[in-house]
Amino acid sequence: MKIAVAGTGYVGLVTGVALAHIGHDVTCVDIDEDKIKMMRKGKSPIYEADLEDLMNKDAERLTYTTDYKKAYKDAEVIFIGVGTPERSDGSANLDFVYGVCDNIAESLVKDCVVVVKSTVPIGTNDSVEEYLNSRVKKGIHVSVASNPEFLSQGTAVRDTLHASRIVVGVEDDYAREVMEEVYRPFTEDEYKIPYLVMNRRSAEMVKYASNDFLALKISYINEISNLCEVIGADISDVTRGMSYDSRIGNKFLNSGIGYGGSCFPKDTKALHHLSVEYDNEVRTVKACVDVNKTQKLRLFNKFKDDFGSRNIRGMDVAILGATFKPGTDDLREAPSIDNVRALLEYGVNVSIYDPVGLERFEKLFGDSITYCENIDDCIKDKDAVMIMTEWEQIVNYDIKKYVKLMRTPIIYDGRNCYPLSTMKQYKVEYTSMGREEIRNID
Repeated sequence: MKIAVAGTGYVGLVTGVALAHIGHDVTCVDIDEDKIKMMRKGKSPIYEADLEDLMNKDAERLTYTTDYKKAYKDAEVIFIGVGTPERSDGSANLDFVYGVCDNIAESLVKDCVVVVKSTVPIGTNDSVEEYLNSRVKKGIHVSVASNPEFLSQGTAVRDTLHASRIVVGVEDDYAREVMEEVYRPFTEDEYKIPYLVMNRRSAEMVKYASNDFLALKISYINEISNLCEVIGADISDVTRGMSYDSRIGNKFLNSGIGYGGSCFPKDTKALHHLSVEYDNEVRTVKACVDVNKTQKLRLFNKFKDDFGSRNIRGMDVAILGATFKPGTDDLREAPSIDNVRALLEYGVNVSIYDPVGLERFEKLFGDSITYCENIDDCIKDKDAVMIMTEWEQIVNYDIKKYVKLMRTPIIYDGRNCYPLSTMKQYKVEYTSMGREEIRNID
C-alpha cells in the first residue's frame, strides 16, 4: 500500500520505517528541510537503536519529503505522528495535529483513511474526522482511525516490530478493512502480534490508561522507597519480594528520582485535566503527578540536607547522566534538568557527563556548566557526585576510581546503580534510594 506519515519524530519515523519494513511504500513528511536531507542520506535525526539500520535496509520503500501535497495526494493511508505537547494547564496542545489536517484536506483527491498515531485526548479522533470532512473537496470522504503507539524510547524499533499488541479504533467498515490490510503482515507469519479492534474512544483511552498505570506504579514504588529510608527497610528486598506475585510482576518496580520523557509526564497531566473537565477527577493520577514532581529533587535535597544550604555554595559537583533514561538522547522532563538548575541556584559548580545527551543539554545550560567526554574527567577533584541516569557506562564504572579521582568520594545515586555489598568495601559515602546509607569516610 502507499502510505504517508506526517512527522518524523520518535513516533512518526519509527512507524514509517516499520511499515516500510513489512512491505509498504512509505513517504515520510516533515517541514524541516535539514531533517529531510539527513534522512535521505540514511541518517536518523533521533538517537534510537537499530533505526538507521532499517532505514538503509528498506531504503527502496522509503521516501522523505517536505512536499506534503504530493505525499498526501498519492497516499491510500495517512498516519499522523506529530507531537501533542502539554499546555501550561496540563491539557494537550493539538495545534500540530490540526495543522496536518489542514494540509491533508488541501491535498486529497480521493477517499482516504487518516490514522491518528499521536497521543490525543479522548474524543479527538471524532473531531478530526468531522474537521477533515468539512474541508476536503466535494465528493471525497475521509475515515479516521485511532491507532495509539506503545513504544518506549531506546527500544522503539523493537517495541514496534515485536509489539505486545496493536490497538485500532474505527467507526466504519471501510477504515476497519483498510487497517486490517495495513497491519496484516504484523498479525501473520513471523510476528503474530495480537490485533485488537474497538471503537475510537476506547482506543484513545487504552493509551492513556496504559501509560498512566505505569506512571502510577513508578510513583507508588518511589513513595514506598522513601518510607523504607525512614523505617529501615531495603527497597531492593521489598520489590524483590513483591515481584514474585504474578499480579504485580517485576516491571516498573525500580525506585529512583522519578519518571521523565515525552509520554508519562504529559499523559498523566492530560488525563487528569480531561477528567476534571468531565467533572470526574481521577485523583490517583493527580497524586501520581504530585509525587513525581517532588521525587525529582529528592537527590538534591539529600545533598543539601547533608551539607547545609549555605555550605554547598562553591562546591564542585559532578552529574552522571543527563537523559531521562538510558538508550535515548531525549531530555524532556529529565530529572537532571531540575537538579542542575537547583545546584546552580545555590552557587554550586556543576560538571556533567552523558554518552549521547550533552549536545542537547548544552542548548539548555550553555556555558553555565562544564561538559565532559568521560566519567573520569567529570568526577576528577569533585566534592560529590550525583547519578541521574543508569547508563551502562555508569553502572559498570570501576568503583575504585571514585575513591582515587574525587576530592571526597561522596556519591548520591538516584538510580541505585550499585549493590550495597559492593559499596561497603570502599572508603566512600554512598546514598541511594530506599536503602541503607553507607558512611565509610570521616
